[in-house]
Order: sequence, then structure tokens, then C-alpha cells
Amino acid sequence: MTASPLRIALVAGTRFPVAEPFAGGMEAHTWLLAQGLTERGHDVTVFAAPGSDPSIARIEVIDGGRFEPSARARADVSMPPDRFLREHHAYQSLMLRLAADTTFDVVHLNTLHHLPVAMAELLPRPPLLTLHTPPTPWLESALTLGTTVRPVAVSQHTADAWRPMTGPIPVLHNGIDLQRWTAGPGGAGAVWTGRLVPEKAPHLAVTACRRAGLPLRLAGPAPDEHYLRTVLMPMLGPDAEWVGHLDHDALRRLVGAAAVCVVTPCWDEPFGLVVAEALAAGTPVAAFRRGALAELVTPECAVLVDGGDVDALAVAIRSASRLDRGAARRHAELSVDSRRMVAGYEQLYRADAPVEAPMAS
Repeated sequence: MTASPLRIALVAGTRFPVAEPFAGGMEAHTWLLAQGLTERGHDVTVFAAPGSDPSIARIEVIDGGRFEPSARARADVSMPPDRFLREHHAYQSLMLRLAADTTFDVVHLNTLHHLPVAMAELLPRPPLLTLHTPPTPWLESALTLGTTVRPVAVSQHTADAWRPMTGPIPVLHNGIDLQRWTAGPGGAGAVWTGRLVPEKAPHLAVTACRRAGLPLRLAGPAPDEHYLRTVLMPMLGPDAEWVGHLDHDALRRLVGAAAVCVVTPCWDEPFGLVVAEALAAGTPVAAFRRGALAELVTPECAVLVDGGDVDALAVAIRSASRLDRGAARRHAELSVDSRRMVAGYEQLYRADAPVEAPMAS
């Protein structure tokens, strides 16, 4: 006996496409969730930025009809930046459309933007909202208005941060496709992956790896050109190389060929997808103990130190490189399997389905 499929609207961000190479963890999460739900037989429409991958589900671009303000409006002192206005209008148009559409069984807000949350009261049914971030002023304000929203957090750390406003909420860790993220052979060097931005602090990974005596390869997008040019690039050399922004297959090979994955957040990570990816590749982790990272690892597969302590991180890098790769992979299989994540969202969807779906043999 199986439940009938659901018609799901998955609302993503407007700034980056849901496609490889992913701009960040949210895009990877949306891609994997849409693919997994489609494979489970659901009718999924992803509302996302141009260039999103049509192989995972039906894609509809969030563009708001390409709104352009008049010359008089542009001349007003209150005129916001163009990107802010385009994003606001795009989400406003989408939410008004979804408010009039009664055919979706579920609307899932998988975006950091506040407007879909603030307008959630207009929807025929309460939408699900995945909280990928600690509290921000705009999103807090929207949640105060959007009382029908059903939030779920990507970690217990994130759920605890939102608790004063939301009360206790469900937690669903992000997942990894363990069929694709297979264990690698390891190697002699270290790896760092993610967005090359100050709050991720790859420059601290370079310093720590040098003190540990391990060569480092870095991979990821570089959205902050000033940081890249003035801070990180001058530090690179024969023992520290940036290999660019890689698709998932190339990234898996890179991470799987390292002895240790170095993770250096200078902010409280809401989840830490790079940790999950490293463990899936069988690569132990050396990291700053910030945000949710401690939820994702055990002493058998990672060594954590106080945030910002580069000397301690150098020691941790050497220690983690000697940990059992099989233990790292086994922990990933138990904790970050994407099939468990998709099934968890499916359960949350059905908890508020309009009518119990008829059962079929």
C-alpha cells in the first residue's frame, strides 16, 4: 500500500541557479531534494533562478515579469538597489500567483528571502519553511507576520537559535547522495571547500596547514573579489593552491583524495554541508567548533578545536589525518543519507496535506 503522489511547489532563491556547480549549500540542498522527491513519484515544480537544472524537476523561473521602475520612481530618494527591487517584485508576483493556485498540495519555501514568509498568509494552505540561517532581522519580522508558516531547521543549533520566536520545531539535517559521494582513497594533503569569503576563512586554513606541514588544495566559488585579491591570493603558493569552482564529481574526487578536510568557519554555521560531503568521501575533518558542526561528527571521524585557534587547528589537522577513513564513511551513512532527508520532508508534507491521499495497492 502506497500513498498517492503529491503536487509540490518548491520555492528556491532568485540569485543563483539550482544547478552544478552549486553556488552554495542551499542550491545543493534544493537540487537534491527536488531530485529525490521526483524519484519518489511526486510532481515537483521548482521556482528558481534562470539556468536551473531541468533534469531534476519542472523548473519555472522566478522573474516577476521583468519589472522595471519608471524614471520618476528611480529618481526618488527611497529607490533601493536594482537587485533588491527585482528580487522583491519577483517574489511578490510568485506569491500572488501561488495564492490563487489551489492545485498544489504543498508549498515549500526553501529560500532566505523574507517576502514569501511575510505573504504566506495568502496561500491556500500553510507552507513549510526550511530555516537555513540563524535569525536575521528581515526573516524575524516576516515570521512574526507569517504565523501560518510551518518551520523546520537544518540543525538543532539552528532550531535553538530560532526557539525564542518559533518554540520547538522539527530538525532535518541536510543530506548527501551517498551513491554519488563514494569513499575516496585518501592521500597526503589537505582539502578546503566552500565559498571563498571572509566568514568561511580559507586564509586561516592556509596558515594552519602550513604550520601542520601539509599541502592544501582549495575549491569553491569566489564571490568576494576584494577578499580573494587582497587576502587569499597573496597567501597561495606551491603548498596552497586554489583549483577553482568544481562540479560535484570533480569535487568528490578532490575531497576523496585528501587525508583531511579543513573547515574554518568564523561564524556559527547553520549546518555545514562540506563536513557531510567530506565524511561521505571517507575523509576525516579538522574544524573550528562553530555552530552546528559538532552535531555532524564524532571523535572517530573529526577533531574540533575552539574557533579562531589556528595553532590548535594545525595540531588537529595532523591528528585528524590519522583517523580511520572507514569510520568517517560509516558515520556519513548513518547520519547524512539524502534518502532519509527526502523521506523526512515527505512526512512533513503529508502531515498538512489537504486531504489524506487515497491508498492504492
